Amino acid sequence: MDGIPGGRGLPNDDRLSPAGLRFSVLGPVRAWRGGEPVPAGSPQQRALLTLLLLREGRTATAAELIDGVWGEEPPSQALAAIRTYASRLRKALGADVLVSVAGGYAIRPVPGALDLAVAQELAADADKARSAGDRCAARTLLGEALGLWDGEALASVPGPYAESQRARLEEWRLQLTETRLDLDLEVGCHAEAVSELTALTAAHPLRERLRELLMLALYRCGRQAEALAVYADTRRLLADELGVDPRPELARLQQRILAADEELARPVEAPAAVAPAPLRPAQLPAAVADFTGRASFVRELGERLAQAETSVMAVSAIAGIGGVGKTTLAVHVAHAARPHFPDGQLYVDLQGAGARAAEPETVLGAFLRALGTAETAVPDSLDERAALYRSTLDGRRVLVLLDNARDASQVRPLLPGTPGCAALITGRTRMVDLAGAHLVDLDVMSPDEALQLFTRIVGEERVTAEREAALDVVGACGFLPLAIRIAAARLAARRTWTVSVLAAKLADERRRLDELQAGDLAVKATFELGYGQLEPAQARAFRLLGLADGPDISLAAAAAVLDLPLYDTEDLLESLVDTSLLESASPGRYRFHDLVRLYARACAERDEQPPTERAAALSRLLDFYLATAAGVYAIERPGDRLVEHLEHTRHPGLVFADRTGAQDWLYTEAPSLLACIRQSARDTTLRRAIDLLWTAVDLAESGTNSREYEATAADLLAAAVRCADRRAEARARVALSNAHLIAGRFDQADREAAQVVAAPAGPAQDLLPVCWADNIRGVIALYQNRHAEGRELLTRAIAHFRTCQDLPGEASALCNLSRIHLATGDTAEAIALARRGTEIYDAMGNSLRGANGRYALGLALTRSGQLSAARDRLSEALDTFRQNRQRIWEGLTLCRIAEADLAAGRPTEAAAGAEAALSVLHDIGGRWRRAMALTVLGQALIGLGQPGRAQACWQEALVHYEDLGSPEASDLRVRMASVAAG
Repeated sequence: MDGIPGGRGLPNDDRLSPAGLRFSVLGPVRAWRGGEPVPAGSPQQRALLTLLLLREGRTATAAELIDGVWGEEPPSQALAAIRTYASRLRKALGADVLVSVAGGYAIRPVPGALDLAVAQELAADADKARSAGDRCAARTLLGEALGLWDGEALASVPGPYAESQRARLEEWRLQLTETRLDLDLEVGCHAEAVSELTALTAAHPLRERLRELLMLALYRCGRQAEALAVYADTRRLLADELGVDPRPELARLQQRILAADEELARPVEAPAAVAPAPLRPAQLPAAVADFTGRASFVRELGERLAQAETSVMAVSAIAGIGGVGKTTLAVHVAHAARPHFPDGQLYVDLQGAGARAAEPETVLGAFLRALGTAETAVPDSLDERAALYRSTLDGRRVLVLLDNARDASQVRPLLPGTPGCAALITGRTRMVDLAGAHLVDLDVMSPDEALQLFTRIVGEERVTAEREAALDVVGACGFLPLAIRIAAARLAARRTWTVSVLAAKLADERRRLDELQAGDLAVKATFELGYGQLEPAQARAFRLLGLADGPDISLAAAAAVLDLPLYDTEDLLESLVDTSLLESASPGRYRFHDLVRLYARACAERDEQPPTERAAALSRLLDFYLATAAGVYAIERPGDRLVEHLEHTRHPGLVFADRTGAQDWLYTEAPSLLACIRQSARDTTLRRAIDLLWTAVDLAESGTNSREYEATAADLLAAAVRCADRRAEARARVALSNAHLIAGRFDQADREAAQVVAAPAGPAQDLLPVCWADNIRGVIALYQNRHAEGRELLTRAIAHFRTCQDLPGEASALCNLSRIHLATGDTAEAIALARRGTEIYDAMGNSLRGANGRYALGLALTRSGQLSAARDRLSEALDTFRQNRQRIWEGLTLCRIAEADLAAGRPTEAAAGAEAALSVLHDIGGRWRRAMALTVLGQALIGLGQPGRAQACWQEALVHYEDLGSPEASDLRVRMASVAAG
């Protein structure tokens, strides 16, 4: 390194120290002036400089310098040499920096000029921050201090003084690292700490504090068996090496882990006197300024909430039809009750009225993060999240507002369950099956309340002049608060209208529905006025956009639905936002409230002429998505001929200039795109829907939307079977087979792919599904040790791909065939096949698939012992997978790099890589791939002398393999028995 070390106190400004000098001892001993390096001279001269710098301005005599540089056997001309070194340093540094004092020498200290002094200052500040309860600041400060090290302190400096100081600084560095890791665990960053602690315990196996931190980190990650195995390994090692038992603190930690101590699973809390204030979420939506009426309900609910501190749990559920004002009432009451809940208020819209209500586990994840739980500490399962949520709320007084709930089953996991907390729930149905809930049935407003609300919005002067007309207006709105608000807002925005004009418009019963009807139809009356006031182009946009499924819609997609230029579409959508019939979710994206969407669809069914325009609008949307996704696919996979075998589209899609923009579009649009595919699972659009699923395969392979992709593929397959469309069925089965393969369900994947080849019709007209079915089945045969069958399948796939002139497909099959040869011991042929596949990808500029080729080549090179080349190819693949957001492949490649490190005798690096792979594959890629990473981690731990923890990893992997019926289970049992036998 030739640059200036960064960090606090080492600014690149000559005014901050004489001559702008800076010194570094936490690494090679170096000096800089104004950004330029100053020669430090020979090793002995650097030793002299080191001694003077570390004396912090105190004078060193000639005898002390000689002893520090040479020790007990100095050369005969040692004094002359010392004077020469000092003279050279004075010339380089300046006479005002290195001075002669009473027969000795000293370097005048300059604040901020020595990296060690800066590190000491940062460490002291960290101690103060920790004492004050600010752990995050303490972690940051310690990170800055440790960041000043550039390798070994006093590197390559000779002499006994430098040797002793080097040992002292290394010990201090370890102490700082232990303190920072301790803080990591205190703030809940235990998952991130595991990998670093694994490497540190390997480097310092007898350092018990590191072992203690590793045990605690593993336990808090839910890896209790591994934590206990660390203790067993430590006890054995101490006995073998030193003949002693672990220190009492380590033994007590083991006992607490064995007892599953709940307190141990939580981050350590600082003393109450210095503890930082806990997070107090304040998530309530803004209360409306013109809240009107509902006095009896406000009093009733307020009294229930005020009693929360003394009751087991106060739960009130408000029920009523859509638009009756449930949310407005709940938010108003919640704000009034805030003094009773000083520890915070949580809020969520559960979207119970929509087609896809919010999942309780998703909501719990958001709540836990809002309450201060670290992202890495949020468990996976619903039950675990609910348990942690209740534990987090224990002893706190928090109000939870659960808005727009679907039913009691959605709500139950979200209830606090402890005294002092309370829950307010709104929903369309009465939750009679919610035990202990106080049920409130909210009806429409009284005529007086309705008129009062209308007056507050429109203005007293206009209403007083036309009181009877105003009563007619609120009566026509069915006294529903939302309908009154919409009507009043329209009138308030049109100063030229009179109340009578508005009343006359509402008097036409053909333009509104009877508010007394049940369910959603009653809600439609609240939107009739707004829709009736739209211009024809606005009304058409409102109707057609409401047809599209999905949580929201982009401006470009909306333009396709409406068959209009982008700018005209934007003007229409923004005008609909102004009417409150449409919401602007974010710049360039729009969404309907779930009830408004239902109303818009009813309008489309009633008003859209000709009726075929509804189907045409959705067809244009499907065309837009297919054309755009095909372009994204072509950018990511240049030369892939799939784009030549897609259904024809009449509406164009977006065009991207680079891969980043294309990927951003695909992942942003994923929920809406998959919803469009599901909505298009009917005879006239089925083939295009399946082609869209094929072109969006990155949503599955990245792991980002694997489950949704799989569910969509299953829906399309069912539709294809219903429609007796063999071509569509074959492609849908390939997509579903690939989704099963990604999830590690090999038997199901094989069954779907086998049916593609066995189909009595279809493949002759469309060979592409057959190609990919054989390719997928060949991979599955590899995983299941059916090597002869896999060779046959992949050889056939190569022939099919060549018939189709599909070079990327051929390259894929070649790389997969390489792994078959590798598994059967033909390493040379495996390398040749993988290189051939990679060369095909590279010749086409297909970097993403080229990464798959390098992955296969890296495996073969590892097996052949060409470990440096193997790691290079795998590292290249890893970079590409990360750039293309292919998380599953990123995790697999990290695992393979760990295998290469193992083969090269680098167990520490292998353990870190396997830990990183486990982190990536935590909830994607299926159990088989996680088991593979656990197996590799166990092997690395054996190399680090930690057999107990290795066995724990292997035991977890074995459970996965046995549940999946994987052949790896038998090999792993043999390995475990061998290690156990010693």
